[in-house]
Amino acid sequence: MNMNKKLVIFDLDGTLADSIESITYCGNYALQKEGLPTFEQKDYKYFVGDGVAVLVKRMLLAAGDETLEHYEAVKEAYETIFKEYCMYRVEPYEGIVALLKELKNRGIMTAVLSNKPHLRTLEVIEALFGNELFDVVRGQMENTPKKPSPDGVHAIAGELDCPMEKILYLGDTGTDMQTGKSAGAFTIGVLWGFREESELIDNKADAIIKYPLDVLTYL
Repeated sequence: MNMNKKLVIFDLDGTLADSIESITYCGNYALQKEGLPTFEQKDYKYFVGDGVAVLVKRMLLAAGDETLEHYEAVKEAYETIFKEYCMYRVEPYEGIVALLKELKNRGIMTAVLSNKPHLRTLEVIEALFGNELFDVVRGQMENTPKKPSPDGVHAIAGELDCPMEKILYLGDTGTDMQTGKSAGAFTIGVLWGFREESELIDNKADAIIKYPLDVLTYL
């Protein structure tokens, strides 16, 4: 299959990096500070994906705080500790570095689009991958709606002067599938991340892959 793609845009958490231990650690710390119950990694896999504000709301609702009484305190605590522990036990998924190097060898541009705050996104990407493997790294910014808005994809495409039909978008959640599809990119769901295949199918993934190097089939 030759689709003549020129740019691959990656989600970060659950796609490039296995960061669930970091998110779990920071989330539970914030909840404990307010005397609220904590959760396991499997729970946080469904709390994450839509930015910090939604993450905290999902944590609190699961903890029984139906009025979100503790929202401001927990959000502040989470953001404070996450600045220090955003790299806690975070690792690239197996095969990701090999994929990124092969894309570079083929002259394919690469980018990151995450709902993680922009500065934390930059920190994680530099720590895991250095500064040579991505052409653009973009986290959540105040002037751009978060995913599933397609605005971030459009911004990256504009910066790299790449038409939408030449873009692959990779992610592990329904939010990612909505993002790529609404932007008009060929959208691939990955099975090594945080969510189930059924979620990717329900959100109309154009393709679903089991291993990072499977991406090469769609170039």
